[in-house]
Amino acid sequence: METYKEIKSGNKTIKIVYDNGENPREWDNLAKMLFVGKYQHLGDKHNVDFNTTFNSREHFIEIGEQIVREHFKDVVICYPIHLYQHSGASISISNSYPYNCPWDSGTIGFAIITKEDIRKNWDIKNVTKKYIEHADKILKGEVETLNQYVMGEIFGFIIEDENGEHIDSCYGFYGTDFKENGMAEHMDKEFAELLMD
Repeated sequence: METYKEIKSGNKTIKIVYDNGENPREWDNLAKMLFVGKYQHLGDKHNVDFNTTFNSREHFIEIGEQIVREHFKDVVICYPIHLYQHSGASISISNSYPYNCPWDSGTIGFAIITKEDIRKNWDIKNVTKKYIEHADKILKGEVETLNQYVMGEIFGFIIEDENGEHIDSCYGFYGTDFKENGMAEHMDKEFAELLMD
């Protein structure tokens, strides 16, 4: 496994290593991510028919959203998802640079939440503004987690003694903020503190 970072503590070593991880769209998610073309494998399986000729990126965003809203009927949140690909790839719902770059970016689909998704998730009947705002934050978090997967920012840790013998390890942490991604919580306090430095 390729090492991202190595930290020494006395006679012990913490190795932060890259992990293959799984596509977070296989988890129990609130949002749906509907991708087109060669990017379909990144998102959720769907039967939305995007088989239309689009004249431009702007045309795809406009007409694609109409297609999504006609298919699901009760969409309350809908964001285009943009891809930037230049010596690596990343995705975002932001349409600012680099995701609006005319050469190395494009729009690959939509992230949506329906009223039915919200009703099921919170076991409610009335979808209020408060629930929509909360769902919006969750959707943005799901896009960010998928972005970490696309960028290859999935990690594990291995703790070894002075002889290179295994003491502890754990994998499947998404993102480079090791406090936020939960890695620090899965190791002894002495190592967690070193990780935060």
